[in-house]
Amino acid sequence: MKSNAITNGILKAIAILLGVAIICYFLYAIRSVLIYIAIAGVISLIARPIIKFLRKRLKFNNGLAVLVAMVIIFGTLLGIMAMFIPLIAEQGQNLSLLNLDALQGDLQALFIQVNEYFNARDIDLFKTLTEMDLGSTFSFGAIPNLLNGVLGALGSFGIGLFSVIFISFFFMKDSALLHQGIMTVVKDENEYRATQSFNTIKDLLSRYFLGLLLQILVLFVLYTIILLIFGINNALVIAFLCALLNLIPYVGPLIGGVIILVLSMSSNLGLDFQTVILPTTIKVMIGYAIAQVIDNFVSQPFIFSNSVKSHPLEIFLVIIIAGLLFGVAGMIVAIPVYTAIKVIAKEFLPDLKIVKKLTKDL
Repeated sequence: MKSNAITNGILKAIAILLGVAIICYFLYAIRSVLIYIAIAGVISLIARPIIKFLRKRLKFNNGLAVLVAMVIIFGTLLGIMAMFIPLIAEQGQNLSLLNLDALQGDLQALFIQVNEYFNARDIDLFKTLTEMDLGSTFSFGAIPNLLNGVLGALGSFGIGLFSVIFISFFFMKDSALLHQGIMTVVKDENEYRATQSFNTIKDLLSRYFLGLLLQILVLFVLYTIILLIFGINNALVIAFLCALLNLIPYVGPLIGGVIILVLSMSSNLGLDFQTVILPTTIKVMIGYAIAQVIDNFVSQPFIFSNSVKSHPLEIFLVIIIAGLLFGVAGMIVAIPVYTAIKVIAKEFLPDLKIVKKLTKDL
């Protein structure tokens, strides 16, 4: 009898592990759909205040309010994407008229000037760069593969965009749809507390994502002013791209800094390095650093403390820990996930001292 019990226990454990493995594989196989649902959920949270305003203030019915909110959000996204069209068209025209020999000459001249500047200070950084044959690295055989990759990416983007729009519409139209899906896996005796948690999480995350939009807008304005002052080409597009990168905590601003550094130098390609390129780049980078200081010590603390009701130091530690455990993706989702955990813990574990301390402002 004892051996039968042990055998049954082992078989049950194997069955459970096999079931978990199957579920994990299934979730991995449909990861694209899960990403679409997550993006649609974020869009519905951002649209929630707009829909509430249209319904309560302007007396729109639910369907019309959802339609107007979708037009506003996706119209804004399309407008942002349209900003890149002139840049792409300009680059396409430049490529069609490109003189590779002239470009190589300009680049080599720039490298020589940079090398001479640092050699005068006993720093030999660009010796190998001046010996490179830039023209020999270009291969026309890569063009068909590049075109295939671009077409495949456009097809995937089109499918993803349609899926996100479709899912977002129903999330906005029936705000209880996601709630009902979650309640199917919650025990009956916990439904009330789960509902309270869900509603609180929706409110906090709506404010958080709107706060992120405000943060991006502030950075976009600051970057644009800096780039326009120093005459950098395509200032609006570069400013928006670098502002968008700030959605990745700590890593994004570093990438944005590299982008601004490179594009600031390339914007003055062909001019003297020591008298024009270097001073302009240094001034742009100083302006970029000032914008980051304003964001880190003014915008972010204000947004986080007023949106998710967490102390800036608390947010900093959560992001760093999430980055160490899960990398860049963990840093991006750290605050929404942490906020959800805090709300759930307050509802289901209200007597724990640490929960009381962390959720006193919720």
